[in-house]
Amino acid sequence: MLAVVLRGAAVLLVRRRNPPDAGLWGYPGGKIDRGETLEEAALRELREETGVTARMRAPLGHLDIAAEGFRFRLHIALCDYVAGMACAADDVDAACWYPARDVIAGRLLASRDVDRICLRAAATLS
Repeated sequence: MLAVVLRGAAVLLVRRRNPPDAGLWGYPGGKIDRGETLEEAALRELREETGVTARMRAPLGHLDIAAEGFRFRLHIALCDYVAGMACAADDVDAACWYPARDVIAGRLLASRDVDRICLRAAATLS
């Protein structure tokens, strides 16, 4: 699952430390643990990877990923920033707020669909 966190006109991104997306910017996220809801998993992964707390606003759908012999579904949670300073932790080596317009324009070396997800999040808010 992915946690898309907005704070004003900025979106929180993390740079992944491990393959397959090592060195690429993307959204905080990870696996949904057994018994967890999407909201619980999104807020837990967000806190573990960045130290940021948020409130889930709405689900944003999902992406089906098939690559290198594996398949999985990424559920996406749109979240509103509550508190905390973005600090890299867990399996990320950087956590930063970026202008959503730069993310949508593809100005970052990012994981697949990061720009489209940001556009979807922005459209949900307008």
